[in-house]
Amino acid sequence: MSETRTAAELDQEAAVRRALEDYYRDGTPPWDSGVTPPELVALVEGPDALTPGQALELGCGTGTNAVYLARHGWRVAAVDLVDRAVLQAREKAAAAGADVTVLCGDATRLDEVGVPGPYDLFFDLSCYCGIPPHRRDAYATGLTDRAAPGARLLMFGYGPEAFDDPISGVTADELRARFPGWQLTDVTPGTNPVPTFWFTLHRTTGADGGGVSSFT
Repeated sequence: MSETRTAAELDQEAAVRRALEDYYRDGTPPWDSGVTPPELVALVEGPDALTPGQALELGCGTGTNAVYLARHGWRVAAVDLVDRAVLQAREKAAAAGADVTVLCGDATRLDEVGVPGPYDLFFDLSCYCGIPPHRRDAYATGLTDRAAPGARLLMFGYGPEAFDDPISGVTADELRARFPGWQLTDVTPGTNPVPTFWFTLHRTTGADGGGVSSFT
């Protein structure tokens, strides 16, 4: 089905792509530290660790976390919008001997990428919070369509206060609204100097979302 986008929406999408490409060209993307965050490590190795299954990383960058998941028994697909990041992620996976499928594509257009799922785990390190608002429902739909029963989404995002533009950032209330059929079960503030959060969502069946109510 074709989609109609306004000039402003097309400009937003182009601006996001340019900004991401600039970050990787300059070698300074702040979200791509080369270190797997402890929040993901806890999910994979902690006392309540998930059973390895199929995982999809949205906005995988240079592949640090995709490789980590593969090394811990997960069957991993990873998607990024930037060619340069995808090439580096493929090289990193090959050097590590990790079985990771790294694809270049738009996390809001997963039907075009070739990641059918179903997935037990979705991981998003600062991808969703930079997506233009008019594409965020498509992101949520793409994940929901590919979610196994009981799937988990672990998302790191910057709060809107961290940006000087009107489109970036994410809140718990927005995730509740955009992810029907998921339950927001945890919101943990990050340790960054600007507002950041770790969000955990669970795929539910016939549920209205519900979830944590102490954060906005």
